[in-house]
Amino acid sequence: MNGKFIAGFLVLTGLVAGIAMYWLQVYAFYDKAVFIPGQEMLLTSVESGSPETILVEKIEGIDSDSSPIRFRACFKTPLTQVMLTKTYKIYSDPTPLTAPSWFGCFDAAMIGAALENGEAIAFLGQSEIQPDVDRVVAVFADGRGYAWNQLNGLEGNE
Repeated sequence: MNGKFIAGFLVLTGLVAGIAMYWLQVYAFYDKAVFIPGQEMLLTSVESGSPETILVEKIEGIDSDSSPIRFRACFKTPLTQVMLTKTYKIYSDPTPLTAPSWFGCFDAAMIGAALENGEAIAFLGQSEIQPDVDRVVAVFADGRGYAWNQLNGLEGNE
């Protein structure tokens, strides 16, 4: 009888620890992203090399203090890809990072495929938004936009 109690305790402890780790990874450390009105999304200008505000609407995002690469955002912009490519720096090697499943507007696989086949174009939002981290912004022809933070160890993104 004593062995069954110990085995049950170990199984229950493992189950509780597993659930707690899952919850901590997927839910605990994320908060709604805070956007400054009128400066919700920035892209780096080809001409000045400085980030400039672009027009966006219906922006929503998530962020976390626990990691600089947990930021994700979705928005719409009335600006065309043609205008954006003439005005703002292209990001040469974008890699959209997956978002938690509960943040439904951000689909990293879809964004990555669109970047590869040319449906979307990636721009440098802000270089070194935190040390060794850039903000990348992808924009589709229909005005859908997605942003994420990415490690900038890749060459050619500055």
